[in-house]
Amino acid sequence: MFYEPALKDHGLPHDPFKAIVAPRPIGWISSLDENGLVNLAPYSFFNAFGTHPHVVGFSSEGRKDSLRNVEQSGEFVCNYVAFDLRDVMNKTSAPVGREVSEMSYAGIESAPSRLVKPPRVAQAAAALECRYMQTVALTGAGGAPATYFLVLGEVVGIYIDDRFVRGGRFDAAAARPIARAGYHDYMMGDTLFELVRPTKV
Repeated sequence: MFYEPALKDHGLPHDPFKAIVAPRPIGWISSLDENGLVNLAPYSFFNAFGTHPHVVGFSSEGRKDSLRNVEQSGEFVCNYVAFDLRDVMNKTSAPVGREVSEMSYAGIESAPSRLVKPPRVAQAAAALECRYMQTVALTGAGGAPATYFLVLGEVVGIYIDDRFVRGGRFDAAAARPIARAGYHDYMMGDTLFELVRPTKV
């Protein structure tokens, strides 16, 4: 089959785009509003974009609370989502009002960050403390504005639960990360394999 996304001519019950671009890591973003209330929200359009400096970003559909908080405060934390946190992570995606802290709503314990004010999820296997860099308002290829805003942050501090530092590495398989696929689907990573990049052609 072949289809053009703008025409929505795939003939399927749901657009398979998100299922094709998968698995996608989940950016579970904690931030603070102007009153110090903690916001915690999962973003499936999330990834790393560089290591010099370390850069991560998440894409918000519309100007949601996380985006507003990050732009106002200049800080956020990206919390690692593992299989054992899947249910509480999902609960934080509920459309609650701005006056509700998702951490409290989902019964999630917080822990203080070292270099930024927003707290991290205490049970998370890892957390990236970030300082806001910029927001990129996305536009389509033809120049029309899109509904998404890409928020970029520099990672200034990294927390790792010592249980997952093994043999001098972060053991992602042991941490069992989950990732977003299409529809209502998720994937879990508990198997690693190694490929060494060629040095000569």
